[in-house]
Amino acid sequence: MRESALERRLVREVKKIGGEAPKWVSPGERGVPDRIVLLPNGQTVYVEMKAPGEQLTPLQERWKRKLLKLGHRHYKLDSNEDIDRFIDEVRAK
Repeated sequence: MRESALERRLVREVKKIGGEAPKWVSPGERGVPDRIVLLPNGQTVYVEMKAPGEQLTPLQERWKRKLLKLGHRHYKLDSNEDIDRFIDEVRAK
């Protein structure tokens, strides 16, 4: 499955639970996560989408560490199963 198809599915699934998943573009800041997931009750989660089996790049890893250090949640999703687990986890909070 292609990364773009997974990304479209993520956006659909997030909308089903009352959230939004806009694309994050930050000029001058390479490596930021693909999506900022905005959920009910003020939850904000950062999501990096990848093709199945693909790993984070060094810049993406650096952003992940920065976000986690600041207390944010960061997910790397690269399969339908990852998306399902993500939705279950964020819906439970």
